[in-house]
Amino acid sequence: MTSDDEPARAGEVSAATLLAYATAAVLLVGWFLYGWLVQRQGFVASVGESAGAGFALLLAVSVVGTVRRSRR
Repeated sequence: MTSDDEPARAGEVSAATLLAYATAAVLLVGWFLYGWLVQRQGFVASVGESAGAGFALLLAVSVVGTVRRSRR
């Protein structure tokens, strides 16, 4: 049986998680700007490269979350 606190906790996101998301977003934008402005590889190529990095990061987070959830 679940406690009364559990439904409220299910929607909460910790400060560390928000910090990690913000850091990842800043790094992805920085990666895009580096490729576009420093390497001069083109706008579309830079968008594709940073989007690919973002999707790879999402995949890694998903795998880690699945492994952690299966251990409970």
